[in-house]
Amino acid sequence: MGLAEAGATVVPTARTAKDVEATVETIEAAGGDAVAETVDVAEPDDVEALFERVAADCGGVDVVVNNAGINPGAALGSPERVDPEGFDAVADVNLRGAFLCARAAAEHLHESGGSVINVASVGGLVGLPRQHPYVASKHGLVGLTKSMALDWAPDVRVNCLAPGYVATDLTEDLRDDEDLRESIVDRTPLDRFADPEEVAGPAVFLASDAATYVTGATLAVDGGWTAR
Repeated sequence: MGLAEAGATVVPTARTAKDVEATVETIEAAGGDAVAETVDVAEPDDVEALFERVAADCGGVDVVVNNAGINPGAALGSPERVDPEGFDAVADVNLRGAFLCARAAAEHLHESGGSVINVASVGGLVGLPRQHPYVASKHGLVGLTKSMALDWAPDVRVNCLAPGYVATDLTEDLRDDEDLRESIVDRTPLDRFADPEEVAGPAVFLASDAATYVTGATLAVDGGWTAR
């Protein structure tokens, strides 16, 4: 919503149309412009075709937000219990998917002087027990942000957001578990979960002309989680 409110035509994507319909409806109801697209970010041909369609339909690509991410229960556990295929599945979406999207958008971004925003996590800055594939993929995304920023400067900026715990559907189970919720809130200096809008604002900043001298950076939006 943040980018749409700032005047961008937003192209929400997911593996199925059903998963993006609500987002498009919300944006359009607020007076914004949005185009729904489907893509499997782990499939190079699918990603290439997506960006060709978007560039043709929207007249170019100015900003790519890589926020596809998974952390399934099957990929949780001590290292010796994590299934290698589960590890690969997480890396394919969280890290390889971001690389493929940026790669497919490269020509369009260089033409527009645009930017990439990779959405990592506090799990890309610190260790988290039992979440080894997720943490490895998010640390990789922070590193990828830096290396891409070096290669694509000065024409294209590449930055990273590292959100903490945000009050979304994805954290509903955590928030419903009183012990887990309290442990997270107690660990967070601002003493609460973030609202989604509090992550959208920093994303708009990184995409905007207010951040024209910012590249290769990772901005923690975590309520002070990583300050400890």
